[in-house]
Amino acid sequence: MFGPSVRLDKALAERLEQAAAARGYATMHEFVRHVLEEAVRDSEETQSEDEVRHRLKGLGYLE
Repeated sequence: MFGPSVRLDKALAERLEQAAAARGYATMHEFVRHVLEEAVRDSEETQSEDEVRHRLKGLGYLE
């Protein structure tokens, strides 16, 4: 697969390799992709919650 890449220092790459193996991932890349997808999803959900709170405040339901 070609596309964007991220450079990691050697120590972090080694830690990621170990974490991936301990969790049963076939490769470090698969593990990193999964972790990043979860982080983005969590961020999107947080933004959505913040938007709902903002709207509820605007409607007077929240202070």
